[in-house]
Amino acid sequence: MKSRRKVFAVLPTMLTLGNLICGFGCITFAAKLGPSDSTLTFAALLGPNAAQEGQGLVIAAVLIYLAMVFDAFDGSVARLTNQTSEFGANLDSLCDVVSFGIAPAFLMLQFTRIYAPHELWAEQGSQLHRLLWVLAALYAVCAALRLARFNSETDEEDSHVEFSGLPSPAAASVVASIPISHQLLVRSNDGPTQVVSEWLGPILQLSLPVVTLALSCLMVSRIPYVHAVNHLLRGRRSRTHMIQLVFALAVIYWQHEVAIPLILCWYAFSPPVKAVCQSLVSRRLHKPTEI
Repeated sequence: MKSRRKVFAVLPTMLTLGNLICGFGCITFAAKLGPSDSTLTFAALLGPNAAQEGQGLVIAAVLIYLAMVFDAFDGSVARLTNQTSEFGANLDSLCDVVSFGIAPAFLMLQFTRIYAPHELWAEQGSQLHRLLWVLAALYAVCAALRLARFNSETDEEDSHVEFSGLPSPAAASVVASIPISHQLLVRSNDGPTQVVSEWLGPILQLSLPVVTLALSCLMVSRIPYVHAVNHLLRGRRSRTHMIQLVFALAVIYWQHEVAIPLILCWYAFSPPVKAVCQSLVSRRLHKPTEI
């Protein structure tokens, strides 16, 4: 029985380290240092029309989502096997800094460097290059602060129904969704989708640094965010919830190329927009009337 417990104790740690390996793989593929055979295999899945230059970035983005899978299961496995510990919590946060802090920041730098319009890139070391590096560094710093605050303010018995500030995996998923969506738009060749891709592709290229800055601010904010999985799988289904689900399915059916970033951006940016609107309405209601 004792040896069996030791075997189970290794499982959560291996899952957490799998998260770290995915984050490291994201950086290496974004830097075009990943295994070439893996790149070719993934390119075959994308199809013959996939742009050669973007294959590594797509693999890097997919690895961020795979890291999220490992991150979602390591805590559950630890609780099921009664192996939760302070060591596991600290290791999880260290791996999250790499996978959901440094890796998305580097992915943003590489994607913008490759796909931004050339007139914006006059020379290496320009003011724009420095600004992008600052934005990427700021994102990594805010992700680290967000994870440190989560560790210091969360108890083991916390149900995680609600988060204070945007969770770092959610922020990383928004950044990773844009290279994938851009690659799908590049491959689209039918009539309506091609028309959308002609104007939506450049918007994705130029918006990622701005979106990254906004995500950095939201991670260190105190804006409440619901736990997406618990919100979908638990509790009663209200009419608003059903309307949102139908709308999401309609977007996926109509424009599956951009459905992922649209839905993720809605999750990330709708709470601050709602908070601002509520604040404005509250100020207006409590504003003293002039006699």
